Amino acid sequence: MRSLAGDVIKHAFSQQTDEKLHRRLYAAICSCILEGSLKPATRMPPSRDLAGELSLSRNTVLRVYEQLQAEGYISARTSSGTFVTDSVLDNLNLRADKEPAVAAQEDRTRLSARCLELLGYASASPRQWGAFIPGVPDVQYFPHRTLKKIQDRLARRLRPEFLTYDAAGGVSELKEALADYLRTARGVRCSPDQILITEGIHQALDLVTRSLCNPGDNTWIEEPGYWGIKNILRINAVNFSAIPVDEQGMVPPVSSECAPKLIFVTPSHQYPLGSVMSLNRRRQLLFRARETQSWIVEDDYDSEFRFSGQPIPSLQGLEEDSPVIYIGTFSKTLYPALRLGYVVLPKPLAAPLKKVHTELYRGGHLLIQAALAEFIKEGYYAAHIRKMRQLYSRRRHTLVELITRELGEEYLGSFSSNAGLHLILQLPAQGDDEAIAKQANAEGLLVRPLSRYYVNEEKRCGLLLGFASLEEHEMAAAFSRLAGIIKAHL
Repeated sequence: MRSLAGDVIKHAFSQQTDEKLHRRLYAAICSCILEGSLKPATRMPPSRDLAGELSLSRNTVLRVYEQLQAEGYISARTSSGTFVTDSVLDNLNLRADKEPAVAAQEDRTRLSARCLELLGYASASPRQWGAFIPGVPDVQYFPHRTLKKIQDRLARRLRPEFLTYDAAGGVSELKEALADYLRTARGVRCSPDQILITEGIHQALDLVTRSLCNPGDNTWIEEPGYWGIKNILRINAVNFSAIPVDEQGMVPPVSSECAPKLIFVTPSHQYPLGSVMSLNRRRQLLFRARETQSWIVEDDYDSEFRFSGQPIPSLQGLEEDSPVIYIGTFSKTLYPALRLGYVVLPKPLAAPLKKVHTELYRGGHLLIQAALAEFIKEGYYAAHIRKMRQLYSRRRHTLVELITRELGEEYLGSFSSNAGLHLILQLPAQGDDEAIAKQANAEGLLVRPLSRYYVNEEKRCGLLLGFASLEEHEMAAAFSRLAGIIKAHL
C-alpha cells in the first residue's frame, strides 16, 4: 500500500501512545479527519493494505473501521470502497456551535477510562432474535400459561416478603428446589444455604469478581472464551491471561509468574468451541487451584442440552469442599428475559457474598422466584427440558446435514460435543469471518465471528451458528443464503 491517505494515517498512528492497538488506530484516524489531513470524500486505504502497512491484524483494522462508520466519520460504498463522510465537517461545526452550557454539561458526563475500554470491546448483539442467533433458546415453546397459573395462585395469597427488598439471597423455596435439582441432575454438592439467586450469569460473575479480586489482580480465562467475562473483568480493572483450550478443555500452564485469583472455565461444554474437559484435566485444574489458593468459577451455562451419551457431571461435585464457585442460569433452559441465575458458593464464601449481593444489587423478583420453585417441584421444569432437548437435537442434526451437503464435512468444528444451543462452522484459515458475519447480519442472519472470541493474535476462523430458535422447515432456506455469502467471500 502506497497512498497519501495511508501515509497520513501511518504518521498519525506513530504519534499515538496508547498501549491498545485498536485505540491507537482509532485515535489516529479521528485526529486526521478532525484536523483536515483526511478531507471529506477522501478514499480510505483498504483494510488489508492498512493492516499490512501498520503490522496489525486485519480484524483490528476492520473493527476500527466499523466503529468509525458507526460514528459517522466514514462510510462504505458498495463496490467502491470506504470514504471519509462528506458531511463530517458540517456535523462537527454544528457541535462547535452549541451553547457553552451544553458543552460544560458534556464535560461533566465524560466517561471513565474503564467505561471507554469496555465500550471498545462491546459485543452484545443489538438483535436477540433471528436466524442462527447463538445462545438463545426457542422461547415460543416455553409453557408460559403454566407458570402464569402458578404465579396467579401465589398472588391470591401473597406474602408481604414477596413485595419488599430481598436480603436472603433469594426465596428459600427456590433455593431448596434448586439444591435438589442440582444434586440429582448435575452432581453438584450443595445445601440450600450455599445458593444465591442472581439476575443472570453476568450479575453472578460481576459479584464474584468484585468480591474476590482487587484492581490489578490476575485471572485466567479460556482462549477462546466468552466475551461477557472479559468485559466484566475490564470494568473492574482486573487483568486476565487467555489460556489455550484444546479438545480436553483448558490447558493449565505448568507454571506462571502470577497466581490467578480466579480461573474461569466452561468444563461441561466449552464456550464457544464445544469441547468437554477431560477427567484428567479437571483433576489437574483442581490441584492447581488448591496449590495457588485460587477459586475456579465454573460457568455451567447450557449443560442440560446434551444430545448423546451421559450428562457431563459438574466440576464442582468432583471433590468434597472443592475450590469451585458454580454458576448457572435459567436463560437457556427457560427464557433470557426471566433474568434469573444462581451461584453455588463454597461454604466460607456464602455469608459474605450474600451480604455483598444485598448491598450492591438489592435482589428482587420474589414472586416469580416463588412461582419458579413450584414449577420445578411439580415436575414442569424437568419435563420442559426433556421436550426441548429432543427438539434441539433434531434442529442440530438438520443444521449439520445442511452444512455437510452445501459446504462439506470439513466445515464442521473439530471440538463439537453434540450439545448446547450452537455449533461452530469452521472456515478455511484464509477466510474472513468478520466480513462474512457483517454481511450475514446485514441480511438478517445473526451469526457471530469466531475470531471475535480470541484475545491473542493466533485465532481460528469460523462462525457461531445458533440452531435452537430456528424452526427446522425454515432452516434450509436461511442456511442456503448463508452458504452463498460464505462462498462469495472464499
